[in-house]
This record gives sequence, structure tokens and C-alpha cells, in this order.
Amino acid sequence: MNRTHTNGEFRLSHSGQTVTVLGWVAKRRNFGSIVFMDLRDRTGIVQCVFNEELTDKVKDVRSEYILKVTGVVLERKDKNPKLLTGEVEINVTDVTIINTSESTPIIIADETDALEDTRLRFRYLDLRRPMMQKKLMQRHAITKAMRNFLDDEGFIEVETPLLTKSTPEGSREYLVPSRVHTGEFYALAQSPQIFKQMLMIAGFERYYQVARCFRDEDLRSDRQLDFTQVDIEASFLSEVEFQSIMETMMVKVFKEVLGRDLPVPFRRIPFDEAMNRYGVDKPDIRYGLELNDVTSLFEASEFKVFSSVIERKGSIKALIVNDYASISRKEIDSLTELAKKYGAKGLVVVKLANGLIEGPAAKFLSETEKNALVTQLNLKENDLVLMVADEWEKACVAAGALRTYFRDALKLVSEDQFEFAWVVDFPLFEYDSEEDRLIARHHPFTRPKAEDAHLLDTVPLSVKACAYDLVLNGFEVAGGSLRIYDQQMQSKLFSLIGFTDEQIEKRFGFFVDAFKYGTPPHGGIAFGLDRLAMILTHSESLRDVIAFPKNASARCPLTDAPTPVEKKQLDELHLTVVK
Repeated sequence: MNRTHTNGEFRLSHSGQTVTVLGWVAKRRNFGSIVFMDLRDRTGIVQCVFNEELTDKVKDVRSEYILKVTGVVLERKDKNPKLLTGEVEINVTDVTIINTSESTPIIIADETDALEDTRLRFRYLDLRRPMMQKKLMQRHAITKAMRNFLDDEGFIEVETPLLTKSTPEGSREYLVPSRVHTGEFYALAQSPQIFKQMLMIAGFERYYQVARCFRDEDLRSDRQLDFTQVDIEASFLSEVEFQSIMETMMVKVFKEVLGRDLPVPFRRIPFDEAMNRYGVDKPDIRYGLELNDVTSLFEASEFKVFSSVIERKGSIKALIVNDYASISRKEIDSLTELAKKYGAKGLVVVKLANGLIEGPAAKFLSETEKNALVTQLNLKENDLVLMVADEWEKACVAAGALRTYFRDALKLVSEDQFEFAWVVDFPLFEYDSEEDRLIARHHPFTRPKAEDAHLLDTVPLSVKACAYDLVLNGFEVAGGSLRIYDQQMQSKLFSLIGFTDEQIEKRFGFFVDAFKYGTPPHGGIAFGLDRLAMILTHSESLRDVIAFPKNASARCPLTDAPTPVEKKQLDELHLTVVK
């Protein structure tokens, strides 16, 4: 339409040029014989000035009308430092109304008062907001930087099937009924895991894919039913070599997207250390407030809360909050409920006031225990001590939740801080008490540490895995492992998590068979692209960096999916809905 420039590119250097631009009216201001309009496209906003001879032509124009404007770029008298184009304006000589608009149900601006469901219902309008467009363009830049880097490193992009075999081990799957094969189902791929390993068996050596994945899970702010991961696999690399490549890729992403330099190598934190110090396997290491283990102080305690845990070989984790002894009873109750939400049975609270250990639980502690607490924790006047006593992992997790609470309550970090770390040496298994069996901590294709392999038959819960998660600011942004490449070892892992030979053959027979034909040592990782984009754009929710997301109720307010379907469609699929 004869557009000569985009709206966000104008600077003083364009002064005197005759230009033609198009866009949406972001704002209109009338001053009698002169009208000012801000015209917006995806690159930005430029002010347009309509003099008296044109005001009648635009008298009915309002927000979100689309205009084609021709005029001369002039230096502004009243410059606007908040706009990149704020030093100039377009003195309009001709205008064409391309399309009209009704009043929009949400404000098209960075700040809007619309509820999230209203934003999602009118997502095409919500996405006109400059802030939202910037987020999606940054997401594109992240993807582009990762693709370019992987291309340069010799990785090739290969698409894998979305419709695949159901292998119900892990997250709940979405099933797709087959019209052709009565009573049989595909599953929507939870990830390309098996296929990318088969590409390694096929000899491609370095693979990646920007892959769509599907998991029928309960939603939260950093989870969606359908999501995107940058899936990567490589052969003939050690764990550290592979991680080094991934670090370099993150350096490239941060430099190209945010213009920031990242220090490498990233910290490597063993799983046990992460849990003991931070209470979580995806620690936010931007601030201190680390957990303390005080179990040994209370080995002879008569306080039943502690003694019962010691008898069960559990742990007592303490969090010290400096100068917070004046906490209210109401806040203590709130913190106790938070600890219980994360699995703790309760919370023991004491404080150092007037040189003495005080608080509701102080009367249950001996003087020796109180003195030891002050000495070991190096307590200072007005320090608050929160203690969780339980099984080791439960105590860590509950205390870790309290640590995160105080990070936010005390504003201990700024949004411009970014700290990466590798969490490594995960347990290969965990115990599922409901099913009374071992389950894979990551997935059943993860290789055990060579030095621990001899423990598989005797103490499998002690076996560490060649697994690693990349953590950023308290979020897991990528997870991966070195894979099993030996057929006998793969069968053994399946057996240890309770699969019979018949189940192995039925679910994974095609995969295990492939191991007979020269499988190379290989490993990989999957980056949660949505989550990475959420962190880099300072978004509060994954939904802000996905064009058309589901809401917290797993619905799409825009299309109203999911919806019932006609009986004819069900009949073709040989299905009946039972109410």
C-alpha cells in the first residue's frame, strides 16, 4: 500500500522527508483546528499532526481505526523523551481511512485493567498491546538465536511425529482415537524422547527440534497443556562437553536478545547440596538465606517434635531471617500454613531477643540446646529462626518454600539479575509409596552413574544418575541426561520400575530392539522455550509469552475449546460419551 517507512523508525535524520505510513490509531487529541494522533504499528508509535484542512476528514476517527497517512517529517517543538520517535512528528498532507473499529473491550496499551480471561477472550486485541508484541518478538529472537547457534554447531533440525504410540509412564497423555483402526488410539507426543534417541541410533550424531509437546496436567503459571521445547540430542560427548555447548548457546541468547554478557562456566551443584542449602532442586542462587541443618543439635532432645523425627532418621532444617524477630502471630500462622502446604507437619519458631532464645517453642528446649542454636547459627539480636522437622526431603522442601517466601517479601533480588546453575547427580529413582514401587526420577532412559551401577540390585535408591537440569532464577529451564545405550541395562531399568517382560515388549519393544544394532553413547537436553521466554521477558505467567494459551481452567477463552462434538463424529470414531 505504498508504505515507505515503519512507524517506530523515525528519528531527526528523517526530517524533511515525505513519507507514507500505516497503522492503528493509539490515541487522539483534539485542539480545535488541529488534531494530533498517535499512529501505532508493531515497530512503535509516531505522532501525526492533522491541520485545519484535514480535520473534517478525520472527525469521526477514533482509537483502533486503521489509517494510511502521507506527510512530511518535522522536528517536534515539544519533544517526548518516552518515545523513540519522540523528537519528530509527521505533518499530514493526505489521509485515507483503511478500516474502522468499534470501541474495544480492553485498553490497547501496555497497562490494561482487563481481567486475564477477558484478555484471553479477545486475545487478538490483547496481542496488539505493545508490551505483548515485544514479549512475542523477544521469544522469536530467543528461538532464532538458539536455531542459528545449533546450526553453526552442526546440529540438524528433524521433525518427529506428534501422533505416536501411548507409553503411559510419566505424565498423563492425550489420547487420539483412530477412525481407521477401531478401538485403537494414538497419543500426542509428551516429548520427542524416544524418536530423538532413535535418530542417534540412526547415526545423525547431532539433532535438534523446536518441538510441540502435550501433557494432560493440572495447570499453573509456568505450565501449559501444549507447550514448546527446544529438543537437543548428541552422540559421543561427555556430560561436561555437552553442558559446555549448552552454556555457550545461552551466552549467545543473552547477548543477542538482552545485550548482556554471561559468565561461564555455570556453577554445578549436586542434587543433595541443592536440597540441603536451598530446599529445592531448582534453586534460586541470586541471594543467600540458605538453610542450615541443625539435626545434630537435638539428638538428645526431649522435645517430642524433634525426638520423633530423630528416631526416624529424619532431618531438622532451620532458616534464619535477620532482624525479623518482631514478626506478628498472624504472620507466623501464615508461614506455618505455607510449610504445611509443602508437606511439613508444622513449624517451630524461635527468636533471639534480649540475648535469650524466646518464642512458643522455647520452653521445650534445654538451655544446652538453646546455647548451641545461638552458637552454631551465629544468631544475632532480633534474628528469627524457623525450623522444619521431618523426613529429609520433606524438611528441605518445606524450608525451601519459606526461603522463597522471604525472597519475595524482603525483595532480596531484582528482576534484572540472572544466575544460571547446573543441578547434577540426581538420584536415579525415587520411591512411590502409593504404588509401593520405584519410579524413575527423570525418565527410564537415563543412564546410571558408572560407579553406582553395582548398587542397582541391592540399594537402587542410592544410585545416582547422569542427569542434569539447567536452572535459572529458581526455574528449571532445561532438563536432560546421558542416555542408556546398552540393551541389557535398558531392560534392567524397566524391570526395576516394575515393568514385566510382557509390558516392556508391549510398550517399548520397538525401542529396545533398536539397541541391538550398534547404539552410540549419547545424551541430550530439552529447553522449555515458553519458560525461558517468560523469565527473559520478566513475565509473571507462561501465558504472556504464548500467543493463544489456555487459562488456569485448561480452557481457551478465545475459541471456547474444549467443546462437545457432534454424534456423527463420535460414531465415526466408534466412541460413546458416558455421562
